[in-house]
Amino acid sequence: VAVIKVGAATETELEDRKLRIEDAKNATFSAVEEGIAPGGGAAMAHLSTLVPAIRETLLDDEEKLGADIVMKGLIHPLSLIAENAGVEGAVVVEKVQHDEWEMGYNAMNDTYCDMLEAGVIDPAKVTRCAIENAASIAGMVLTTQAVMTENVPAPSGPAPTLNGMTGMPGM
Repeated sequence: VAVIKVGAATETELEDRKLRIEDAKNATFSAVEEGIAPGGGAAMAHLSTLVPAIRETLLDDEEKLGADIVMKGLIHPLSLIAENAGVEGAVVVEKVQHDEWEMGYNAMNDTYCDMLEAGVIDPAKVTRCAIENAASIAGMVLTTQAVMTENVPAPSGPAPTLNGMTGMPGM
């Protein structure tokens, strides 16, 4: 049993810190329960390399399309991390897929490394549940007759002015 005292300058900052600590605690429990996997999207990119063999066993074209979608979904997190770091996502995905299981792309220092040694890890349970939940949601959407979304109108016209803010160039 441990007591963690959290302090902050504002109530909002305090709430944010509490949520981060709670998230870290839950991630630790998940890691203890099912182990860890390379983080930063590396584990899912490596798993995507198994999909083509499964796809070849499928007879229906729609099932094969589903396998293609799963494969794209598994590589998307790594690709997005790479692109947000300013590098070509497809190149990073290709390199990671053809490397050892532990290897991945560390966006913090723009290197390929052993993600476990670098401390870039995800609880295996979190990765597994993310894939399972995505499949469940996709299945629900496919069997639904209609999907309703909120229609948010696009903003029109020029950006609003900053009335009352004097002393700034252009004001």
